[in-house]
Amino acid sequence: MHRSLFNILSGRNTRQGLWGLPLLVALLISLWLTVETTQFATAENLFNLVAQAMPLIIAAIGQLVVVLIGGLDLSVGSVISFTTAVLALDQPAIVLIPAVFVLAALIGLINGLAITRFNVHPIIATLSTQYIVLGITRILRPVSGGTVPEIVIDAVSGSFLGIPYPVFWGIIVILAAWKLLYGSRYGLHLFAIGGGIASGAESAARNFGVSDRRNIILAYVICSCFAAVAGVFLAGRIVSGDPNVGLLFELDTVTAVALGGTQLSGGIGSLHGTVIGALVMALLANGMNLANVSPFVQTAIKGGILLAVVGLQSRKKMGL
Repeated sequence: MHRSLFNILSGRNTRQGLWGLPLLVALLISLWLTVETTQFATAENLFNLVAQAMPLIIAAIGQLVVVLIGGLDLSVGSVISFTTAVLALDQPAIVLIPAVFVLAALIGLINGLAITRFNVHPIIATLSTQYIVLGITRILRPVSGGTVPEIVIDAVSGSFLGIPYPVFWGIIVILAAWKLLYGSRYGLHLFAIGGGIASGAESAARNFGVSDRRNIILAYVICSCFAAVAGVFLAGRIVSGDPNVGLLFELDTVTAVALGGTQLSGGIGSLHGTVIGALVMALLANGMNLANVSPFVQTAIKGGILLAVVGLQSRKKMGL
């Protein structure tokens, strides 16, 4: 039954996101030609690019899970910052690492319950959570003034056969996400719920025995946990807690998801498209940093990209 459900409601997802691959290649070639080769083509810079891309890829995958059901999570960045602050507390790693995931799951649970039980719009619910978590992070930061556990630093800062550890960890996360979205009943339910919402038939998924409320809550829990994983990566890189490290990460994740061909109204999207979109965003940021583009200009450019992509999606949906 669940396979027929997939064929009916998510059959259009097979080729989603492949258009982003030429964009990635074109951006790579463009930067190679315009930025000094001695800067851009060095192994050190490419490794830095991988290190920069992995937290975004992981957080964007979590955002994808929520977007597929027609939702949005604006608390992603604050969860990332909160994770780094918790990891910098003066406690053993065996306590801190499980704690960040339990707390992240709790944040996702609050988001999901606010949306499903109290009918709060996803943007308002997650924006409220963003402020709450960010406030707690700033209160917590003076207490968490130390460095993160050595095991976290070692896990993301080393390399094996010249390949940085973040690449291996990232592959594991991507494979797990692939199994979740394409190899499990739950993943098919996500496409079903999103497809019903996007088409205006929110009860369509229920006709196949899919529980909207339970799956939506779990989607927000998963998104927050993926954000926590991204926070662990960043904590290992910066070696301390930082309430600003997740600033505007929600913008980057939504842009990466949209660049990957995922329909923000839900039901249509792909994991590989999201990964490509995140790589495009990371490569663009890397190139602008090397070109000494102001961070404020970079933010404006990212906002313009998101607006353009969403605008194109809307025109395509209306057949214009």
